[in-house]
Amino acid sequence: MGDNVTLRCHVPRPAAQVEFYQDEHLRLHKRKEEGSDASDFSFIITEMKHAVKYRCRYRALEPPGASEISDPVELVVTDLWFPPPSISLSPKGWDRNGTNDTVRVEMGTDVTIRCWNQYNGSTFLHKDGRSAPIQRQNPDIGGTATFTLFGVTPADAGTYRCSYHPGGYYLLSSPLGNNVTLEVTPSPAAPGAEGLRVNVVVAVVRGCAAALIFGLGLFFLVDARSLWAHRDDGTGGDSFKPIP
Repeated sequence: MGDNVTLRCHVPRPAAQVEFYQDEHLRLHKRKEEGSDASDFSFIITEMKHAVKYRCRYRALEPPGASEISDPVELVVTDLWFPPPSISLSPKGWDRNGTNDTVRVEMGTDVTIRCWNQYNGSTFLHKDGRSAPIQRQNPDIGGTATFTLFGVTPADAGTYRCSYHPGGYYLLSSPLGNNVTLEVTPSPAAPGAEGLRVNVVVAVVRGCAAALIFGLGLFFLVDARSLWAHRDDGTGGDSFKPIP
């Protein structure tokens, strides 16, 4: 509330006039500035009725006529009158990292984030660095919404907050609440895992060496039998036969 908002309608062809709509109601006719491909409409948010969908369209010069109405943009208004929600983070087997709002867990842990508010409104989970909420939940009868991050990875690390839309107000939002920070660490190697890996490698190398020796022995055996068979055919000069 109290912020100045600018809506910009981009016009792909020469136009005489641009129309801005609040929901389905025409809000403003505005003559487009010469040489510009866009027209702006600015206003200050003073009432909850400003939290609606906005559209625009233009009226062309040649040929004369109006364009189709644009896709909507939704204006979500944050009203500081509503108290921010509370938040907690409670994975299994977690350890505090020196503060009450930072939690460190191992990769693969299921993490639960709970947010609650007194208005039982639709609750949204936000992650710092993301422009839009990452999850949405309707709270239970106690006003608590539960969000679960399954098998977390380093990509899930970050700072989380919540907001809510009071019941009956689709585009009216509370302020963001306090934050919790999630840190994700690599899972420790199982005892003896390194030794087991070495043993497996040694076994594979030994197996390959044994297979190579067996193959060479088989090759020489076949070659020797071919030589004896050639001599038995009498194709050579003086020859002798091996004792069976």
